[in-house]
Amino acid sequence: MVPNIALLREVGASQSTISFLVTNSSYVASIKSSRFVKAVQEVKEMGFDPSKIAFAKAIVVVLTSNKPMWEYKLEIFRRWGWSKEDTPFAFKRNPNFMLLSEEKIMKVMNFLVNNFGRPSTDIAKNPVVLLLSLEKRIILRCSVVQILIARDLVKNGLGFSAFLLINEKSFLEKYVIKFQDVVPQLLSVYQNKMDILDVEIQSEKLCGTGQ
Repeated sequence: MVPNIALLREVGASQSTISFLVTNSSYVASIKSSRFVKAVQEVKEMGFDPSKIAFAKAIVVVLTSNKPMWEYKLEIFRRWGWSKEDTPFAFKRNPNFMLLSEEKIMKVMNFLVNNFGRPSTDIAKNPVVLLLSLEKRIILRCSVVQILIARDLVKNGLGFSAFLLINEKSFLEKYVIKFQDVVPQLLSVYQNKMDILDVEIQSEKLCGTGQ
C-alpha cells in the first residue's frame, strides 16, 4: 500500500483523494504496484485532476474493468449514438457509470431515449442519471415532468439536473406542490398510484363536462 500512496502524492493527489481511495476501495491501494502505476498514468492521460475525488473514482474503475468488458461497454454506448468523444467526456464527469451492468444501462437508456424522448447525448452530459434507480426515481419524476410539459407548465428540454438530481423535498416543492391546483393528480402519479394515461383520461372527461 505504501508505494501506491506515495505515487498518489507524487502525482499531486490531494489528501481527500487519497483518503477516499483508502476508505472506500482499500484493496485498490494495496494492488500490485506495476498495475497501479499503469492505472494512474492512464487516468492522468484522460485529463483527470489528481486533486479531485473523480481522480480516485477513475482509478478504481480502470483497475476493476478488464479490457474486453471496457470495449463492450463502449460498443453499447456507440449503439445508442454516442460519439467517440461522448464516452470520455461522460467518464470524466462521473467514472462510476462504466461499472454498471449492461441490463441497467440498457433499461435507463431505453426509457430516457425512447419513452421520455431525450437525445442519448443528454445522458452523456449527465451520466450520473444512469446510476439512479429507474423505478424509484427516474420513471416517477419523468412521469410528473411529462404531464407538466404537455400542459405547458414547464419548458420542454428541461435539464436532468433540474429534476432528476435534486433532492426529494425540492422536487416535490418545484414540480408537484406548486402545480397541484392545476393538476391535482400529480402527487398520485409521483407516488405511482396513477398512470399518465389516467390523468389524460380524467382531463378529457373534465373538458367534456365543461363544454
